Amino acid sequence: MFFDTHAHYDDDAFDSDRDELLAALPEKCVSLVVNPGCSYDSSLAAVRLAEKYPHVYAAVGWHPQDADKWDVQSEVALREWAKHEKVLAIGEIGLDYHYDDGPSKEIQISVFRKQLELAKELDLPVIIHDRDAHADCLELVQEAKGTRGVFHCYSGSAEMAREILKLGWYLSFTGVITFKNAKKALEVIRITPMDRIMLETDSPYLAPVPNRGKRNDSSNLPYIAQTIADIKGISVQEVARITRENGMRFFGLS
Repeated sequence: MFFDTHAHYDDDAFDSDRDELLAALPEKCVSLVVNPGCSYDSSLAAVRLAEKYPHVYAAVGWHPQDADKWDVQSEVALREWAKHEKVLAIGEIGLDYHYDDGPSKEIQISVFRKQLELAKELDLPVIIHDRDAHADCLELVQEAKGTRGVFHCYSGSAEMAREILKLGWYLSFTGVITFKNAKKALEVIRITPMDRIMLETDSPYLAPVPNRGKRNDSSNLPYIAQTIADIKGISVQEVARITRENGMRFFGLS
């Protein structure tokens, strides 16, 4: 059984068949899913999906591209959602310097810091989004002593990965590792201990080969697991078991 630690089933791409797809996941060997929020609306939607399906859980947070929408009520909402038994983390949060028309770096850093501090206070792990902001993301998580987290869809260097692993944090990998140009990610997997690796789809995005370009969903996890299995010299079943255990430990699931 697989654990998809990061999938956006609240996304509009699933409007036509969301309920059927989520209900069928256990039959496709996906026993657990975490749906992270990116804003007020998506965090609320994630909580509602978690309430509806026993195998679906939620994370709540403000994505860096929504950082300019953060206000006093945002923290109030996060605190309230964090009381819910099916909310497991603060996320996804972080920094995204890819787009020129997004919130400024200063706003993103400020909102990121606030959410890191809140997660530490609430004793919840964090799910980090890091796009073209590696140095600043690493610096901020190193400053946030006592916080625990995962870099989702990890895209940094092996050197940065070593620093993240020193913190006791985790790295999570998507279908990107199946792409032909994924050499850097494969090197990171080689140096990352199996007990620090988690699997995710980031659905509906980043479908792995052979389904690249199509809408992604959790049933594609075996393709990601196969790539890791090939690198580590173990079976897909072992990758599924170990990464599921890692996810359960990280999110505090028994």
